[in-house]
Amino acid sequence: MNLTVARLTVRGLLGRRRGILLLVAPVLLLVVSLIAKNSDADQQALATDILGRLSLGTLVPLLGLVIGTGVIATEIDDGSIVYLLAKPLPRWKIITTKLAVAIGVTWLFAAVPSLLAGQIMVGTQDNLALAFTVGTLVAGAVYSAVFLLLGVVSRNAVVIGLAYALVWESLVGNFVDGARTLSIQQWGRSVAHTIATDGAITAPVALGVAVPLLIVVSLAATALATVKLAGLTLSYDE
Repeated sequence: MNLTVARLTVRGLLGRRRGILLLVAPVLLLVVSLIAKNSDADQQALATDILGRLSLGTLVPLLGLVIGTGVIATEIDDGSIVYLLAKPLPRWKIITTKLAVAIGVTWLFAAVPSLLAGQIMVGTQDNLALAFTVGTLVAGAVYSAVFLLLGVVSRNAVVIGLAYALVWESLVGNFVDGARTLSIQQWGRSVAHTIATDGAITAPVALGVAVPLLIVVSLAATALATVKLAGLTLSYDE
């Protein structure tokens, strides 16, 4: 990890009021959790629904998309990436540094609010808050890797990412059981399922399938992003 690249990436990601915009969704989650806390509905069922759909199902992929593509796609689009690539830095170090920043910022704006929302609604009951927080952490890391890769390989990274998150995961995944096996959201939910007690969280994907996929996809996305970035260097040299 290169601290200079990390510092510049954080500045570019959170500067120019972007940090304030990233706060909108987490604040909305906390507001909804406060409203839910004061409702007469079953708190456990309500918390499971809110944390599963609004947090893990919506907040994490959208923030992962904005942050994961934002750490590098803007630099590629405006051409400023050439100044970074001109430095004597291994391409893998650039990618892993930007990925570390993306994961850290995603965790800050998604996992922390998820934990707080869960604590507000149900406290430590059935480990729901902890379970969804851990699910958010693992899913957020993989989303960051995949969307970072999209930011390197395509100028339409945001559109492709939205199609995956909203169409594949949210729409197709709700009607086609097999599609859930290729859903990062469901992999995170599988991890959450193992932490929650008394079957409070259901998971259509077995943990033995989810964990290897989480690892393989994140590593493959990181490796491929490194290769593509190296190819980008060659294209500029030409």
